[in-house]
Amino acid sequence: MLEDKTPQRTSLSQLGEFGLIDHLTKNFDVKQPSTLKSIGDDAAVLDFKDKKAVVSTDLLIEGVHFDLSYMPLRHLGYKAVVVNVSDICAMNAKPSQITVSVAVSNRFPLEALEELFDGIALAAKFYNVDVIGGDTTSSQKGLIISITAIGEANENELVYRDGAKEGDLLVVTGDLGSAYMGLQVLEREKQVFQVNPNNQPDLDAYTYLIERQLRPEARHDIRILLEKLEVKPTSMIDISDGLSSEIIHICKQSKVGCNLYEEKIPVDPQFINVCEEFNIDSTTVAINGGEDYELLFTIAIEDFDKIKANPNFTVIGHLTQESEGIHLITRANTKIPLKARGWDAMEA
Repeated sequence: MLEDKTPQRTSLSQLGEFGLIDHLTKNFDVKQPSTLKSIGDDAAVLDFKDKKAVVSTDLLIEGVHFDLSYMPLRHLGYKAVVVNVSDICAMNAKPSQITVSVAVSNRFPLEALEELFDGIALAAKFYNVDVIGGDTTSSQKGLIISITAIGEANENELVYRDGAKEGDLLVVTGDLGSAYMGLQVLEREKQVFQVNPNNQPDLDAYTYLIERQLRPEARHDIRILLEKLEVKPTSMIDISDGLSSEIIHICKQSKVGCNLYEEKIPVDPQFINVCEEFNIDSTTVAINGGEDYELLFTIAIEDFDKIKANPNFTVIGHLTQESEGIHLITRANTKIPLKARGWDAMEA
């Protein structure tokens, strides 16, 4: 089948703001019983009855959070939902609704926004959240996406960052660092392409890392899994800015110290291989990389037996008195103060 060299480009001005909204949102169905009124009025109406509502908002800005030279718009739409759903999961709550707002320049035709919203719709379906509203406006430069995520939980189910206690175990889901190394591979291939546009990259050896960067997943399964294991974390946070930063957040808000053990940090074999290829220290990347969207949480030591055999969880350290500080214990048993060197939105 021959590739269409002249894809259709429909100017957004042909539809107008309300026509664009109708066009992009026509396929969003309402599934959550708490959604009383969705798109189409001045505001959405939600009814959580006796549950608590949890709300989180994130901005994604072209040139700061994503690069469209290697980020497909469909993947971007999916990831934009994931990063917000992950915040709800980090509260041990169930995500239920999102609002989607976009600011877009005139370089984007309707077909580009259709791709973006296809990704949003796919994520909304996968995470079973309703798209209940948002906004569209013009941008002088590039694409800006703002998503607000809403979730629900019983009050006794919610988990905050400030509940960790001395002696608790530090636990992480999944593996760490792969998203950052996926970004390094994509940036390298971008530089190669700019020098020689005829050079087509062979990315087969980096599939997992690139997927972790371009299409991460929020750990919405962990809340249900922990409930089945009868474990309630004492504190929790998602790993968006890097493991070191998130550990420090929990320690500061819970007023505790921590020992993180280098040998316990879970990483993927492909990640190790690519760190060696790039001549980058794997531990440095694993604790500072960010964008893994795994969950970091603490549990009482009495709950260890309930999770120790579960492949989703890895115990990577324990909490200490606040006066002892926050440290990385290396494989050589050296104690190094842990510094926050992850993503800083104000330094992007």
